[in-house]
Amino acid sequence: MAEKKEIIPKKHPMPAQEPVERIRNFNEVALGYDEETAVAEAKRCLQCKKEPCRQGCPVEVDIPAFIKLVAERDFAGAIKKIKEKNALPAVCGRVCPQENQCEKYCTLGKKHEPVGIGRLERFCADWELARGVLPQEVAPPTGFKVAVVGSGPAGLTCAADLAKLGHRVTVFEALHVAGGVLMYGIPEFRLPKRVVQAEVENLKKLGVEIITNAVVGKFATVDELMEEEGFDAVFIGTGAGLPYFMNIPGENSCGVYSANEFLTRTNLMKAYLFPEWDTPIKVGRKVAVIGGGNVAMDAARTALRLGAEESWIVYRRSEKELPARHEEVEHAKEEGIKFAFLTNPVRILADENGWVKGMECLRYELGEPDESGRRRPVPIPGSEFVMDVDTVVVAIGQAPNPLVPRTTRGLELGRKGNIVADPQTGATSKPGVFAGGDVVTGAATVILAMGAGRIAARSIHDYLMKKKA
Repeated sequence: MAEKKEIIPKKHPMPAQEPVERIRNFNEVALGYDEETAVAEAKRCLQCKKEPCRQGCPVEVDIPAFIKLVAERDFAGAIKKIKEKNALPAVCGRVCPQENQCEKYCTLGKKHEPVGIGRLERFCADWELARGVLPQEVAPPTGFKVAVVGSGPAGLTCAADLAKLGHRVTVFEALHVAGGVLMYGIPEFRLPKRVVQAEVENLKKLGVEIITNAVVGKFATVDELMEEEGFDAVFIGTGAGLPYFMNIPGENSCGVYSANEFLTRTNLMKAYLFPEWDTPIKVGRKVAVIGGGNVAMDAARTALRLGAEESWIVYRRSEKELPARHEEVEHAKEEGIKFAFLTNPVRILADENGWVKGMECLRYELGEPDESGRRRPVPIPGSEFVMDVDTVVVAIGQAPNPLVPRTTRGLELGRKGNIVADPQTGATSKPGVFAGGDVVTGAATVILAMGAGRIAARSIHDYLMKKKA
């Protein structure tokens, strides 16, 4: 008779910097599992026959197989298994919302805490990075050239998969380093940039060429890449980097940032190391961040590390409706971030020199659910009050940058300027041009963008093979 497996109800805790220490630095907050903890966590996996966790992974990682290898201490085998499907495991292990994806379907999670799939993925990736990346198999050259526009998670994933299939891939990145939102959007304390660049270097080892400071739509259009530069197919993964604003009085005051500018200055342009680096950033004593997503949490936590005495999240719904990851909200609370729920700004107040001196807000209550399924915020008449703040960061979402869509002939666009692409294939209205990630869906998660990159890579390969036939 088989021995009954002991159930360990809770995940092994993730070691982390103490809040009192981490609010003074930009070092990574979560420190990662050691080998013994990783093995112990992997042994919590029930190795179910139906493998429900796999349905929650947009890049189709064989989750039970890699976890079994970790439990057996075959860490090299485990990372090899992950990388059969995932080109960016060290990134995904840190920033994917596993609680809403693979871990959501974990059988153990029905009665207890799910297996820490993301933590184990990070462990495997970090184990490999510390020892030197193992070579991956690449198919013989096909003779086809593919251009990938944008080096964010969708573009990097698409490029890796195409390179493995034997295609000659060139990635064009508008900024001076590759990585897209992984470099400019996500703070160092959540995703160290050395990790992103290590993943980028792995792509180069697959034969992917990455050209930076290359703004497609300026130096060359998508049409010119295909017609004059000889690219047989193009993947557009330019993301959503055009920030939304509230269009309220005073929004042009000095001291008002989009989250995009605030985080790009800090992360990509190293403002947190000023004056060692040349990028200044002005953060006042009291900072208000408008919004409730992961970007808002990142901005509020960054403001605290840049020296703000108070950092607020101002959100028009209640805590229950916060779209940010639970882990990020908990980290923010531990660090002393303050929350103003059911609150929305109506006007930003400025002094005689045009600098922010306060923010007039209105209190809200929740009404009936809207089309998103969340209860609609309804303003309470006469509930105006002024928040004493001197910096405001607007983090209410982003739209696709219009440059590539507008300079490409025959590309169907949606109402918000996004590229219309078939979700099953990534194919656009223009033959040979595919798209995926935030430029199609609007701002979403890293892993969903990666999933779109994988789908498009398969479709591009099929398209090219049919051309060959």
